[in-house]
Amino acid sequence: MSILIVGVNHKTAPVSIREKVSFSPDSMMQALHSAHQVVQEDLILSTCNRTEIYAACHQQQPVETLVEWLASWHNMPTAQLQPYLYIYQQEEAVRHALRVACGLDSLVLGEPQILGQLKSALQAASDSAVTGNQLNRLMQHAFSTAKKVRTQTSIGANPISVAFAAVSLAKQIFSKLEKQTALLIGAGETIELVGKHLAANGIGNILVANRSIDKAQKLAGEYGGKGIGLQDLAEHLPKADIVISSTASPVPILGKGTVERALKIRKHRPMFMVDIAVPRDIEQEVSQLDDVYLYTVDDLQSVIEENLQSRRAAAEQAESMVLEEVANFMAWLRAQDHMATIRNYRARTETIRQEVFDKALSLLHNGKNPEETLQFLAHTLANKLSHDATQAMHHAARNGDHCLLQHARTLFNLPLNATDDNG
Repeated sequence: MSILIVGVNHKTAPVSIREKVSFSPDSMMQALHSAHQVVQEDLILSTCNRTEIYAACHQQQPVETLVEWLASWHNMPTAQLQPYLYIYQQEEAVRHALRVACGLDSLVLGEPQILGQLKSALQAASDSAVTGNQLNRLMQHAFSTAKKVRTQTSIGANPISVAFAAVSLAKQIFSKLEKQTALLIGAGETIELVGKHLAANGIGNILVANRSIDKAQKLAGEYGGKGIGLQDLAEHLPKADIVISSTASPVPILGKGTVERALKIRKHRPMFMVDIAVPRDIEQEVSQLDDVYLYTVDDLQSVIEENLQSRRAAAEQAESMVLEEVANFMAWLRAQDHMATIRNYRARTETIRQEVFDKALSLLHNGKNPEETLQFLAHTLANKLSHDATQAMHHAARNGDHCLLQHARTLFNLPLNATDDNG
């Protein structure tokens, strides 16, 4: 059997292509069963940054079969998809699978979310009964490698998200956050992550402002805070020492005048503001005000880059660990290729044993002396079990096949005597 991966990701394909070859959760089971018609085992990983088909198939099966299936499923000409594809087989496929699980192939180096997505992909494939021994073993090996990388390297030690960078800057302005109030504008994933980082750093109080008050209250409630509507921003802004905003608004939410009035009420106590949104939520002119420290998403890059450098160093160590684990899996995979030979040998031995036993039992039933019957059984069994090997060694000796004879000595644990050594 051969391990095969066909896919596209953020490095090989623009979003316009990635969205065309993605698989929705509703269509996943049908797609898995369809792919199963062309390969022996399959698994589909589909995220915003990648779509990959993991397969186990016969070694003589052409790769083009799976490529054509992927293009056909999405109603795309194969020629249109081909320039964006990567194709990995055997050792390279195993290495890629392990790198993906470890976050080494991710847009954000070392991010842990991909591991959960890979586990969900395996669960979906298992539920659809389209995986088997090869892919199940590969995925479990990938998961254990990811765990090993996480515990033995510092690849995940320094967060590199925009949310983390924003909170890190806040800590630089206010050495301790216990007495500060943070106002978060928005209720999306980024703001949720900001809230988690602030809570982890002991923020004194959290306000969440959003167009949907229900969403604002739900998120704020997780941190013992208060949710408000965007229309109430001006009223609550003077309470905020830290303002972090990330909405999808096409126009600014906070203008210079609103912030200026808030500063007067605060008696010019400093305000730290981070505008993560693109387009901006906070007017650029706000940065002109005294006592306001306004940062945009671009200003956070230095914090992110610093932590990214430490992850890159850890990634080098992780890559070495991945190579070692690839070798371990390939050794297992090679052994599987020969398991059929071992099973066939044991089955043939069992057949011979049963035939000789039946004959010996028949002799006993016909009144044959037990000792003579045992002699017959032992002699016949030894002859039948050694016949083919003996014939092969005779043939090898006549043809000067010393390599086969050496393997025979190893296989049957035979001593190397003087006669063998001479010729």
